[in-house]
Amino acid sequence: MDLLEKTIKAAIEAGRAIKELYDGGNIETQLKEDRSPVTNADLESNNIINGYLSKTSIPVLSEENITIPYRERKSWDEFWLVDPLDGTKEFLKRNGEFTVNIALINESMPVLGVIYAPVTGEVYFGSSDKGSFKTMVKESGNDIKAIIDRAEKLPPAKVSPINRVAVSRSHMNEATENYIRARSATTGKTLLVSRGSSLKICLVAEGAATYYPRFGPTMEWDTAAGHAILRYAGKSMRRIDNGEELKYNKENLLNPDFIAE
Repeated sequence: MDLLEKTIKAAIEAGRAIKELYDGGNIETQLKEDRSPVTNADLESNNIINGYLSKTSIPVLSEENITIPYRERKSWDEFWLVDPLDGTKEFLKRNGEFTVNIALINESMPVLGVIYAPVTGEVYFGSSDKGSFKTMVKESGNDIKAIIDRAEKLPPAKVSPINRVAVSRSHMNEATENYIRARSATTGKTLLVSRGSSLKICLVAEGAATYYPRFGPTMEWDTAAGHAILRYAGKSMRRIDNGEELKYNKENLLNPDFIAE
């Protein structure tokens, strides 16, 4: 099983564990030091993913194991970057808009990314050697090679000409509204599409949204998998302040404001 297959399998199995807790209502929540919520679903997903990735001999940096000091990880040329449950707030709101995100970073850039949405069964993946794709996964009995083989290449040949903008379900703010308003003055009528978690990035990758502007805090594990999928779909995720592509494994893991398009 190659790295892409292993990553997809890890994401799907972690997602199924999350969905079992989600469907059963057996959710336990606590607050981390930064006052953000973490659930037993985050931790269960993290354990499953680490069980797969630890066998690759590539170091793992996850939202749930960020105690790895920069003096150790700054020497990493390659590492896994994981958000075991992206969209915990959406998970707790029970709107289904949460994902499992796994990325492989090489020399500060994402070279492989997988995003799995447990409620809908959508799988997005991208890699430097294959490009980016989307497919659907049934609840059980799925062969990973078959999942990859039946996936649709992104972006699709026909993309809607309507100017749609992906915006956060839970983090809309004035800076975002001002940016969209200013850009709409030249692009014409704009329709807003609200989503939680990394699904906003996926909308851009598959051509269902023209762009996704993010003003406000996100962490590297929030964006890395989506960035890979965008990148190998011929799109980008760039800093708003200087136009440079986002980079990973910084000393401060906080992302700058960015635009995905």
